[in-house]
Amino acid sequence: MADTTDRVEQLVGELTRDEKLRLVRGTTDPAGTATGYLPGIDRLDVPEFRLVDGPLGVRAEGERATAFPASVALAATFDPDLAREQGAAMAREAKAHDQDALLAPGTNLLRVPHCGRSFEYFSEDPRLAADVTAGVVEGIQNEDVVATVKHYVANNQEQHRTEVSADVGERTLRELYLPAFRAAVEAGVGSVMTAYNRVNGTHMSDHRRLVTDVLKEEWGFDGYVVSDWYGVESTVGAATAGLDVEMPGVSVADLEDAPDGASETDEGNPDDADADLGAIDGIPDPTKAGLFGDPLAEAVTDGTVPAERLDDMVARVLGQMERIGLLDGDRDEGALDTPEHRDLAERIAARGTVLLENDGVLPLDDGTDVALVGPNVHEATVGGGGSSETTPFRAVSPEEGVTARAEGEVTVAHGVPEIEDVSLFDLLPYIDYDADEDGDPDADSDVSIDEAVAAADAADVAVVAVRDATTEARDRDDLRLPGRQDELVEAVAEAADRTVVAVNASGPVELPWREEVDALLAAWYPGQAHGTALADVLYGDRDPAGRLPVSFAPEDAYPATDEAQYPGVDGAADYSEGPFVGYRHFDAADAEPTYPFGHGRSYADFRYGEAESDGESVRVTVENRAERPGREVVQAYVRPPEAPDGVERPVRELAGAAAVGLDAGETRTVEVEFGDRAFARYAPDDGWVTDDGTYTVEVARSSRDVRTTVEVER
Repeated sequence: MADTTDRVEQLVGELTRDEKLRLVRGTTDPAGTATGYLPGIDRLDVPEFRLVDGPLGVRAEGERATAFPASVALAATFDPDLAREQGAAMAREAKAHDQDALLAPGTNLLRVPHCGRSFEYFSEDPRLAADVTAGVVEGIQNEDVVATVKHYVANNQEQHRTEVSADVGERTLRELYLPAFRAAVEAGVGSVMTAYNRVNGTHMSDHRRLVTDVLKEEWGFDGYVVSDWYGVESTVGAATAGLDVEMPGVSVADLEDAPDGASETDEGNPDDADADLGAIDGIPDPTKAGLFGDPLAEAVTDGTVPAERLDDMVARVLGQMERIGLLDGDRDEGALDTPEHRDLAERIAARGTVLLENDGVLPLDDGTDVALVGPNVHEATVGGGGSSETTPFRAVSPEEGVTARAEGEVTVAHGVPEIEDVSLFDLLPYIDYDADEDGDPDADSDVSIDEAVAAADAADVAVVAVRDATTEARDRDDLRLPGRQDELVEAVAEAADRTVVAVNASGPVELPWREEVDALLAAWYPGQAHGTALADVLYGDRDPAGRLPVSFAPEDAYPATDEAQYPGVDGAADYSEGPFVGYRHFDAADAEPTYPFGHGRSYADFRYGEAESDGESVRVTVENRAERPGREVVQAYVRPPEAPDGVERPVRELAGAAAVGLDAGETRTVEVEFGDRAFARYAPDDGWVTDDGTYTVEVARSSRDVRTTVEVER
């Protein structure tokens, strides 16, 4: 049973059973803006409760909001404080749109680089994902909005996501896939969303061990567990497993046809005419709804779902409503599209930009003549497709941003046809989705690589902006840039005196021309400030302070490349790689990634002194020897002693990181705190175990660039 206040207990005692059922199953929002809606109970002054997407900014239906950079870009800052700022800003905007719970953050680990939602997630590393998750959660909750961490757990692919079973061992779950969710609970998250997929054969909405035993009882989570939309598999199984709220609670037909937005349908079974809609890969069945309506009422009546379980479900929802001030009506009105929010979006986009290569071409001189080349330079890359799509009040394209900042001449050439966005909503056969078309409809007319080559040849430097296009519900087929963009980069690099490439991608992409260009930026999906942030970095107004939160490597070099591992065989994905994901895999295989986890260059020049450790943290002096300020990310990795026979441990694991700004010539002592389990491994029979011996703490600029070490005895 959830921890409850006297007020919540009193309300639960006064509610009728029908009223309780109204608080655990969604229905249609009369205002038409919420992603999910609970109607409230007027008789007892329990207000309406609105849930809204998403991780990159508020996606209230038909409304606009600040479009923040993709989550992977936020993680690239390695800065939980910045994550906290973004969480708070998104919460303020949610309140301004009269929303109460934000369906964010998404924190699933980047197990395979093909995942269509890589841009919505943080990292291949559980410690970095946990730190950024905690920051976002604290920011949201501190502004009196309920944060909803998702998708619990092991939702690491979009292909077959509604049915695939992540067959994963307990050690791997504990060391890789659960830490970020536990960090969210420790940060005070109010809600956890279950994933569509199965784990070891059981759908997450029915997974009592992970939802009740681990999440609620072991970790002490006292908020509510909500289903992903149309993600409830059974009534009794879900309720007794620990699921508290069904969303959206009504079928798509009901959402479209209900008079005045009020659905009266309680059917839990799909209509025969629409039963095939759930057969589309990656798309949940939109007719499977109402399982927490009449079916739950009947289950409580006949005792298959205890009445106490229904009371607990309701208490968890009311507890969060009380926690954020809804029951008292004392929340502020929030703030929308403020100058502070716009500046924050720009700071995160620039801070998250990773300088992968720089052969002295960057930063650009103000008077440099620039050829700005790329199929989509006329529009901002706001994000990927799906539930995180955010419509900004205004977005700055690369063309606008660079032209406004440059003092030299800027010539624009598209070179190849525009790369079209893809969206979950384009895949849905049951939604008439009319997306905003902010791009130039004539952008593809008369484009040619020859035009781009001519512009590059005439300029001092060519800046080529390339991108991919990804969406929820569909994984990438491969890691190549779509269209003829690779050909475009190669042609421009051959013609230009100097070439800079900015890659706007959801995650790792292959870069076959990287040795032919002079500078290379990983700029992710930058959000509404795309053009301004790009200009900030190109001209050195801001240091490119990002570090890779995910390893870049050739497609066939990653783990989980066997079909049985991904996308799976006979409905199951075998996580046989165990904890050896991302840099852990490359270290164990003694393989060289294209760019390692944690990599990123700077316009400054950082030198490290000797490290010292008290076993709880490591301290090191860092000096900026450049004549300009810069930002460094000091990373600490732990190399364990030899493990007991039969136990394989990663060569190194991230124990913590600290982002710090240093002025020209400044020296500072930087402290990196270790996590509680920085030296531990998980043993299924014994829990968390720290082996005796000497651990080496590596202080580094990336997982492959160690600057100094110190030993710690355990």
